[in-house]
Amino acid sequence: MDADTAGANGHLTVSVQPWTRGVVIRPDGELDHDTVGPLREALDAVLAEPPARLVVDCGGLDFCDSTGLNLLIRSQATAEAGGGRLVLAAPGEMVARMLAVTGVGEVLQVYPTLDEALAGQADD
Repeated sequence: MDADTAGANGHLTVSVQPWTRGVVIRPDGELDHDTVGPLREALDAVLAEPPARLVVDCGGLDFCDSTGLNLLIRSQATAEAGGGRLVLAAPGEMVARMLAVTGVGEVLQVYPTLDEALAGQADD
């Protein structure tokens, strides 16, 4: 499944790929109030079938505002409530800074690379 949206501030595409232990969701572009829809839809679809095990590959995100961060936090809570898990992988410098400054990096588990995130999920 791939989704695409353009907002006033930028562009976001979302790809969803199955993985042996769950799903990898990769948003590419700018994640903000205007572009959050496709990522919300992808997360909701996966979370509808617990226990959801998700890795959100942030390597393609150029920007993420509070709307995107709130979506990730809510999605992690939903995953945990259903016995699943959501982790982040490979945030770039700007996204990593947002996670650190806002404290979201303390709430969500963040791996430096996609491979490490997939290995971390497999260890559970």
